[in-house]
Amino acid sequence: MTADSPRDDGLEWALSRGIGALAEKMGFEWVTFTADRAVARIPVEGNTQPVGLFHGGGYVVLGESLGSMHANFLAGPGRLAVGVDINATHTRSATRGWVTGECIPLHAGRTLTVHEIVVRDDDGRRCSTVRITNMIRDLAG
Repeated sequence: MTADSPRDDGLEWALSRGIGALAEKMGFEWVTFTADRAVARIPVEGNTQPVGLFHGGGYVVLGESLGSMHANFLAGPGRLAVGVDINATHTRSATRGWVTGECIPLHAGRTLTVHEIVVRDDDGRRCSTVRITNMIRDLAG
């Protein structure tokens, strides 16, 4: 985290920034947001494949939204984090309730961040593991 980035108002910062149209359409809700971790959830209903399973792309949307927002929080004012790599391994299918992602930074450097997002169903079972790498750049101007 840079010296001039926010430290105690992470959830307020995330709520004021917005999450983007796609995550909003999917029903994305923040649970917590600190310098150490970010947690959010998405409902299964309305985000399924034709056979009733939570869509694999939904896990990636949740992971990318969490990881990118957290990387931008850590980057601080005057800097922008942009995704350069993302991957997901799905190990279980959610069919009801919510999926909740917990995002933690594995590496938070000056120019690069790596976050791991573990997505679980309402029973606490791991459904997907997402890893995202963000490059941090200075904003022009």
